[in-house]
Amino acid sequence: MQMLALYSIKGGVGKTASAVNLAAEAALAGRRVLLWDLDPQAATTFYLKSKAKVRGGVGKLVKGKAALDKVIRATEIERLDLLPASFGSREMDRLLEDRKPSRLRKILKPVNDDYDLVLLDCPPNLSALSDQVFSSIDALLVPVVPSTLSMRTLTLLREHLDAQDQTCPVWPFATLVDRRKRLHRDTLEALPEQWPLRLSATIPYASVIERMGVEQAPVACFARRTRAAQAYTALWEEVAGRLGNA
Repeated sequence: MQMLALYSIKGGVGKTASAVNLAAEAALAGRRVLLWDLDPQAATTFYLKSKAKVRGGVGKLVKGKAALDKVIRATEIERLDLLPASFGSREMDRLLEDRKPSRLRKILKPVNDDYDLVLLDCPPNLSALSDQVFSSIDALLVPVVPSTLSMRTLTLLREHLDAQDQTCPVWPFATLVDRRKRLHRDTLEALPEQWPLRLSATIPYASVIERMGVEQAPVACFARRTRAAQAYTALWEEVAGRLGNA
């Protein structure tokens, strides 16, 4: 079972939309996927038409005492399951303090054989939870808007990982891209040199992605032929290629 996280220090960069769409693309491509919503805002949970509730509570889940078959929910997309967030997810930081590394992977050990891929949608902060994420995953997917402040967060993230001796690979990819803007074009051109592990697929700024909140579905389910849906397909194919070589 491979594990990836969608993470950014900065909010508003399309992280949750990317988590939901990548999970859907992986499932549509034949992978058995579990999408774990770690963000107390529960946007991923909402997008997949599920209630923001963890049966038995987050505390039991962190301690490894939750019955995962009662917590994990099926979605309307074949091969895609959801481990939802809840309001209690705000306690994850406190509950994970002083826990040994890779706790999130250990929590999911009972379902290791049930899934090919786990995707984590993470809250936008540096905390005990984020450090547990970094120690549990195979790679960190970081959406960045091609702008100065968003790119700066990549440097801050790299500095934090180095300071914590975290060795997870960082795979940035560009989101909310508007190629009419010179800053976006220039930033995209400079990205490969600054971040050699960046993913080359880019996600455009598109109203159809904003419609995910209305449709409560990934774009592949209601707008498959759009440029945005095709961009997420390309992004998943690139990610899958790297996972296949891991």
